[in-house]
Amino acid sequence: MVVLTYRYSKSEIERIIETIVITVDTREKKNEHIREYFALKGIPFVNRTMRTGDYGCYIPANEDMGIMRDLHVSGCVERKATVDELVGNFSSKNRTRFENELIRASRAPFTLLIEDIEGYRKILEGNYRSQYTPQALLGSLKSFEARYGFTTFYIEPALTGNYIYHHFKYLVKELLKS
Repeated sequence: MVVLTYRYSKSEIERIIETIVITVDTREKKNEHIREYFALKGIPFVNRTMRTGDYGCYIPANEDMGIMRDLHVSGCVERKATVDELVGNFSSKNRTRFENELIRASRAPFTLLIEDIEGYRKILEGNYRSQYTPQALLGSLKSFEARYGFTTFYIEPALTGNYIYHHFKYLVKELLKS
């Protein structure tokens, strides 16, 4: 089998990274703080229906760089605004849908963001609206992480836009270097 590859120089990689576009799922709600961050920093973003996750990215076509069409990057970020929203995904009526999304996401780099810096503590202390015990919730979450290969990250909402952008910036950089 013959494989064709192209190696970009460091400066070419930096030029390409400056062009990445963040995709925002059209069903993603209450994310004005993220959109405002992107707008303030001049980070291009578009609304698209995404099959998996709330945020993704692509490298737009750039004939000067030999990129003849948009290149969509495998990888996504799923955002939950609160621990309560996360817990809702483990309810009997939502669990199958949530697990199906995790199965689809497991084929690529995937991060679960919870916009609550104290979220892990809340899970441990049972400080959420649900009948789930802390042990059951933590067990479900950690089992899903191990089974589907993702990481859960707890963050201040004000930092989410920055996190999403840099997550994809360095994902793209590593993909272009390999």
